[in-house]
Amino acid sequence: MLSVKDAVVRYGAITALHGVSFEVNQGEVVTLLGANGAGKSTTLRMLSGLHAPTSGTITFDGDDITNVKAHMFSSMGISHVPEGRRIFPEMTVQENLEMGAYGRKDNYVGDMERMYSLFPILKERRKQLGGNLSGGEQQMLAIGRALMSQPRLLLLDEPSMGLAPMIIDQIFRIIGEIRDGGTTVLVVEQNAAHALRLADRGYVMENGVIAFSDTSEKLLHDPRVRAVYLGEAVE
Repeated sequence: MLSVKDAVVRYGAITALHGVSFEVNQGEVVTLLGANGAGKSTTLRMLSGLHAPTSGTITFDGDDITNVKAHMFSSMGISHVPEGRRIFPEMTVQENLEMGAYGRKDNYVGDMERMYSLFPILKERRKQLGGNLSGGEQQMLAIGRALMSQPRLLLLDEPSMGLAPMIIDQIFRIIGEIRDGGTTVLVVEQNAAHALRLADRGYVMENGVIAFSDTSEKLLHDPRVRAVYLGEAVE
């Protein structure tokens, strides 16, 4: 579904990505792991048109989208939930979800009900302002808003950041349900244990490059991942 080949992203004199290449197949959950500053969020911003690569190519369903503008990505079937959620705090839950359907010409009532089924707490809070929700509820709202555009590929940037362990478990369970519903997911995470238990495959980024990759099962048992990202002492 998605193919990135030799992508380079620069911010002025600083090179953030150094020839990054990876693939995401339809129906998968794929995770990008790495420390702060490794280039994970830059990769997602590149994939949603917010930062055009200096060189390299990006294809989606066989079409070259390397230089497509950011406002076109939603209509192509790609939605991005950025780090920090970025909901509209002065809008209600319902209005936030409706913003996710902006540009759709069809009746989205059914999808609204699906969001309330996927996130029951949002139905209870539907008339509350987004800014009054808890962190976990705001994360659910950000994901629900992205899903209202009917994406085929969902990009998630640090969905567990700042959340309590019980809420993190709930968020990852929902991501699994989203995948089971037919949406392909690329998730950036520092919580490697949760991400790898859910994902089919993973890529580990270090200093703007893909250092290594494998199936999630193998990465969970890889000494490098266990020592650096799972906090385990490995002899």
